[in-house]
This record gives sequence, C-alpha cells and structure tokens, in this order.
Amino acid sequence: MIITLGLLLGLQPLATDMYLPALPLIQSSFAARVSQAQLTLTAFLLAFGCSQLGWGPLSDRLGRKPVLLMGLGGYVIGALGCAGIQSMEALIAWRLLQGASLGAIVMCARAVVRDLYAPHLGAQVMSKALTGLGVLAFLAPVSGGLLVSWLGWRSTMLAQALMGGLALLLVALRFAESIPQRNPQALQPGSLLRTWARIVRNPMFQAYSLLTCFSYVGLFTQLAASSFTYLNVLGMSRTHYGLMMGCNALCYIAGTFACRRLLRRMSVQHTVAIAGLLSLTAGTLLGLASLSGLRSIWAYALPFGLYQIAHGIHMPCGQSNAVTPFPQAAGTASAVNGFVMMLIAFATGHWLGQSLNASSTAPMALGIWFWSACTALTAWTLVQRFGAIKH
Repeated sequence: MIITLGLLLGLQPLATDMYLPALPLIQSSFAARVSQAQLTLTAFLLAFGCSQLGWGPLSDRLGRKPVLLMGLGGYVIGALGCAGIQSMEALIAWRLLQGASLGAIVMCARAVVRDLYAPHLGAQVMSKALTGLGVLAFLAPVSGGLLVSWLGWRSTMLAQALMGGLALLLVALRFAESIPQRNPQALQPGSLLRTWARIVRNPMFQAYSLLTCFSYVGLFTQLAASSFTYLNVLGMSRTHYGLMMGCNALCYIAGTFACRRLLRRMSVQHTVAIAGLLSLTAGTLLGLASLSGLRSIWAYALPFGLYQIAHGIHMPCGQSNAVTPFPQAAGTASAVNGFVMMLIAFATGHWLGQSLNASSTAPMALGIWFWSACTALTAWTLVQRFGAIKH
C-alpha cells in the first residue's frame, strides 16, 4: 500500500518538476511571453485544485478505485497530448486536462490513508508514502534535464505518460477498495453543501490545512520561479539545475525520515513547531541573500534545502491530520484541502508571472520568505491550539 501511495502521490512532482528545466526552452520555441510559459504550470495547478471539489465527493459515493482509474486514464491522455502540441495555447489546454486528472489521483491517495489508518499512525504512514514521492521528486528534475538535453522537451511529457501508465496498471491489478462504507448521499447538493460547511468550520481542519497550504506555496514559489532565476539570473546550466532540484528532493526525503523519528518521540504539535522554526530560518536566509544582492547559487540553494527538510515534516503531519475529523467524508475533506492549497498557489504563480525578470532574485527569495513566515506562525499558533488528536 505504501508503494502504491508513493507512486500515486509522486505523479505530482513528475508533472511539475520534470519539465521545469525545459520551461525557458518551451517559451523560446513558441516565441511566448514569460507569463504564458508560467501559465502552463499555474493553469495546471488551478485545474488540479478545482477538480478535487468534484472528485472528493465522487470518491465518497463510488469508492476510491473507480475515481483513481478515471484520474490515471486522464493523466496519461493529457501527458500524451502535451507531447504532440504545436502551440502554447494547446499545451496549456492539455495541461489543464492533466491537472484535473491528477486532482483525482492525489485526493484519493490522501483519503486512502484516512480510510485505513488511525490518526497518529496515519501521519507516519503518510510520511513513508511521501518518502516515495520524494524519490520521484529527486528523479524528475534530474531525468528532465537529461531528457531535454538528449531528446528535447517533448520527451519529458512522454516520460510522464509512461509513469502514469504504470500507476494505472498497478491500481487496476493490485489495489483493493479502501473505503469502509460508501456514502450514497455524498453527491446530493444539500448534503454536499452541509459537508463542505462542516469541514471549513472545523478548527482542526483549518489549522492543519493552512499549515500544508503555506508550506506548499513556499515550495511552489521555488518551482515556478527557480528555472528563470537560476538559469537566466544566476547563469546556471540546465544539467546543474536538474541536479540541484534533485538534491532539494533528497532534503525533502530527509525531512520525511525526520518526521517519523520525531513522531515516535513527541506529539504532532511539537513536531510541526520544530519544523516551523526550520522553515522560518530557511526563508529568512533566502530573503537576506536577495536583499544583500548576492549572486552565489549556494546562497539560495542551501537555505532552500533546509526549507525542504521542514516541508518534509509539515506535509505528512498536515495532510493526514487535516482529514482526521471526517472519517465518513475523507475524500471531500481531502479535496477541500487540496483546492485551497492550489488556489493560493495559482494566485502566487500569477503574481510571479508578472514579477519575474532577468536581473533579480527577489520574486523567488522574498516570496519564499513570506510563506515561510506564514507557515511558522501557523505551526506555533493554530496547530498548537487546535491540533490535538483525539483518540
């Protein structure tokens, strides 16, 4: 189950990180603006987030396996469509389909953890699954940089289709339905609205959902801005950029291991409080490097490695515990969490598309600093007050 969850969750970094080394090349190939190139990422994430509002209750009604199969099929078709496009507009359209399909996959993977495991154990299981995600996040930019250099940027889309196809086979042949009891009223408008209202009003959901949102958007700021910042502003090669992104993923993997060790010794609340300090330290170092005008790659790469370690602690704790209060609506709760996360990421991506330029590291560094502060404050306030797990 952990291998399956790791592969399903890992399709997200494959869909984003693998083609990041090619993003400036895609922009130049179609003579597009930076904002258009950014839209291939932000539109993907908007579709990813919004689609979960539909996928979540659908999985509560039909079960996780049918929704997973639909999502994986759409993911593969979308990736193949991206590989064959002839315009930036077509690429954006196919990325929308791929993002919407990925919404079903990631939402179901998170809900499965709630279906099968008790809350505190669920955080440890999620950290193991996210270790698998980290492995794919490590391989994605490294292989993406090599594929772009050897076979062109379209090969990164074909690689995503291949991995999606493998996941589709695994789910079809080996995945047993996890939902303990289907909810026949999950798709009824009145029932759905009441469930949404109950979820968003729950203080525990608010605390852990905001924790995951802020931590992820700090990571997304790096993803959306890093290729232009490192390649165009700091003069890094595509191969070295891919290796650096891979090293960031290794730091994330280290964070998931640290998460499990901390959870064996202390509560979830104390664990994320420690991670909040790491997040804020990393963001502050990045912000100060930019304000000082530093042009050393290490001045930005090393602090973000620390941010990734903290992110590897925040996400398992936040994702598993955000849905803890809703055992009968885990899919819907997971969907609301994912929707809010991607909505903030979309707004951030839109701002970055308007702010990035060829002479400044500020949009990336100051953006991460801001979100690291939001993450730390949430970990030290809301999670401490409302995040206690009731057995």
